[in-house]
Amino acid sequence: MKISKQEVERVAQLARLDMSSGEVEKMTGQLDSILRYVAKLDELDTTGVAVTTHTQDVVNAFRDDEVRDSLPRDKALAAGPRHNDETFVVPKVIG
Repeated sequence: MKISKQEVERVAQLARLDMSSGEVEKMTGQLDSILRYVAKLDELDTTGVAVTTHTQDVVNAFRDDEVRDSLPRDKALAAGPRHNDETFVVPKVIG
């Protein structure tokens, strides 16, 4: 096997997944099958094949920065459900 039950259990723990022993067993088999399939790529002779990161030519479509007026505060705040005329009012998320 390419992946062990212990490795699956460890990854599940790191991902905070509560998996039964049956689920771990099933996942181990499935991941092992995937890894074996991907390992077949190691058998390919890639001599002379150019390294690529994309299947198509990718060109950055950046635009030049232009200084423009900002959205007026009242219009920006109108987009939110609650505000105090200066900022958005949101529920407290940090104790």
